[in-house]
Parts: sequence; structure tokens; C-alpha cells
Amino acid sequence: MKRYFVYFIVILGMFATIVSCSQSDSGGLVDVNTDTDTDTDTDTDTDTDADTDTDTDTDTDTDTDTDTDTDTDTDYDSFAMAADMGVGTNIGNTLENTYIWETGWGQPLVTQAYINGMASRGIKTVRLPVAWDTYSNNGVIPSDKMARVREVVQWILDANMYCIVNIHWDGGWIKNQDNAYEYTLTDDVRNKFKSYWQQIAAEFSDLGQHLVFESMNEEGVFYVNGDSSGSPDYAPLNELNQLFVNTVRSAGGANTSRNLLISGFGTDIDKTCVNGFAIPSDSAAKNRLFLSVHYYTPFPFCGLEEPANYWADVWTYPTTTWGTTAEKSELAAQFSKLDAFSKARNIPVIIGEFGVAIGKNEYVREQASRVLWMKSVMETAISYGMVPLLWDCGTEISRTDGSFTPQFTEVMTAIGL
Repeated sequence: MKRYFVYFIVILGMFATIVSCSQSDSGGLVDVNTDTDTDTDTDTDTDTDADTDTDTDTDTDTDTDTDTDTDTDTDYDSFAMAADMGVGTNIGNTLENTYIWETGWGQPLVTQAYINGMASRGIKTVRLPVAWDTYSNNGVIPSDKMARVREVVQWILDANMYCIVNIHWDGGWIKNQDNAYEYTLTDDVRNKFKSYWQQIAAEFSDLGQHLVFESMNEEGVFYVNGDSSGSPDYAPLNELNQLFVNTVRSAGGANTSRNLLISGFGTDIDKTCVNGFAIPSDSAAKNRLFLSVHYYTPFPFCGLEEPANYWADVWTYPTTTWGTTAEKSELAAQFSKLDAFSKARNIPVIIGEFGVAIGKNEYVREQASRVLWMKSVMETAISYGMVPLLWDCGTEISRTDGSFTPQFTEVMTAIGL
């Protein structure tokens, strides 16, 4: 981050980078990129498209959502779907990296064995962050990139998991990062945003309701007159979220009723749970939208790898433990606030990213504290009917076979999985 103010917004949960990798601009952590200027996220049990008792498709147990679902509207109610989505993870620092497609930030190629391994261990939802703009040709997504994303999506659906596809950081173009129009919405952004979602929605229009689209990552950050030290400007974000819904719905096929994930202001709880943030109107049946926020609080414990000086002589230092009464109360208050907003706006919540760094040198995190924090976030989210998705770039979940570390195994066992 260039500014202390922006940095502390990130501390409140808009910063999508952690889990023992250095911070990347993508919204995740990466071993090879230490750039700190970043914005670094229901079906019921009978609606699986593999259940021959309830699915109206002509195939049987082998159906994996490769076609347009014809189940009743109530099967895809977003609240019921949230209950079925369980807990999940991100495939972080991979298809959203802006250096070399898929492997540029130190991750291996995604394999079907990795996907299946996660599914066999209780993961039910996979968020797939993607950089589209970086690799586009004059605004057109290359066919090989689209095909690769579709291949991974299909593996996830074939494993009977839900998949969330988004437009990730991708250089920060949505908020005009690092140019004269930063934090303002311009026509070129509007046009690109609409065009990319037209292309994405058209490509996946035949895939069923286990595929969810997410409008953006943490880049919905706009300020009055582009001044980040001033007041948040919600109108541009509301406009983009509405444009996202309208564009996907008009693409036809399964998109007319697909559940869509709406990004909060920088995905920050405090800045999203306000009157200025609007839930888009939707031509689809009732309850086809989710709200996306991220949780990395407290950031000195969750994401800060080394002391940082972002404003004058004020330094912020990493912390290595978590679990005091005050810290637990902070977590409880944040989720209570989010739950109240969810109920008031009648929209279920997906915690698109949460996670905690391992740390390094004298700032290595106490493992018991890491486990307690992850367990507390997941338990609290689940208790409110929210869907918690771990931000992971291979730290907690093996990219080879989808197996868990002992620490994450302890967390999953503690929540009953």
C-alpha cells in the first residue's frame, strides 16, 4: 500500500493476502512477490445433480452439472444453498496471478487429483480467483485461458463441489489503481467490466447451479473525488454490482437463475454493513444473491510478516498469538454486525477469504493460536449460516493430493468434518 490510510482499510479485512506466503497484488499470498502496494476472496442435500431421486436431468449418478439444471427454483434459493456449501477454500495465487499464467507465483499446475483430494476430505466449495484482463487481447479473453478455467471448473463440479469464479485483482484495473483516476469509476472500466462478464457468462451458460459467479474481489474501493483520505463513494460500487447482475442475467442459459456473489466495499465488514451499500435488484427468482466479505482481523496477527512503516514514524509490528478475551470479543462483534446486516438485507453471506500467516523469523505464529483463530472464524461463520472459505496457496492444503496439514486437520476435526 502506498498510504497508511489504505493500509488500515486492509487491516480491517480488505486485504486478501495471507497464509504464510508473502503478500501479492492478487488478493492472496505468494512466495515470490513481496510488493506491498496491493489489495490483497442452497442447495439442500437433495440438489446435487448427482442424486437421481430429485434431479430431472436424463443422466444419473454420473451427472456433474455439465448441463443446465431444471430443478425447481426453491432448490437454488441462496439461503438453502449456503447451508449446503459447507466449508471451502480458495485456489490462491494460481489462475489470478499476473506474472505467468497459473505458475508465475510459485504454484504448481492445478490437477484433478488435487481437486478430488480436497473433496474427499470434506471441502465442499472452491473459490477460483482469475485474472482475465492481464491476458486479454484488446479486451477479448484468449480461448486457451478460457478453456483452462473451464477445465478446472469442470473438475470441481465433477467432484460434486460448488465453484465460485470471479474477476480477481488483475492489476487493480477496476479501481484504476496507480493512475490519475484511482478510486474513481471511468467509462473504460464500465465497458471492460461488462464485456468480460458477457464473455465469461456466455462461456459457462450451459453449466448448472453449482457454479457461482462473483462480481469482483476487493477492488470495489471508491472515494469521493478519488481521495482515499476522504469519504467512501458507494455509488460506483453499487453501479458495478448492478451491472454485473444485469449482464450475467442477460447471457441466458443457466445464468438467468444462477446464484451470484456481490462484493462488499473492499469486502470489508465495517464499510459494507452501512446504508450506502446497496443490494442489486435482480430479475431472477427471489433469493439468488450472496454477499461477499473477507476476514483478516487482526491483521498484525493474520497477515503482517514483518514490521511495517506506512505513515510517518508510526510502525506496526506483527503479533504472534491470538485468543485474549478482547480479541475473541472483536471477532464476535464483527460477525454479529455482519449477521444483522445479512438479516436486514435478506442476503446470505460468503466469507470469501479468511486465513492467518505462519510468519517468519521472530514473528513465527504460535501454532495453537493459528488453530484457535481458524477454528473460531469457521465456527462463528457456520453458526450464522455463513460459508467460510480459507485463503490457501498450498500452506494448509497440499497442492499434490489435497491433504491437510496437521493444524488444518485439527481445525476441520474441531468443527466436525
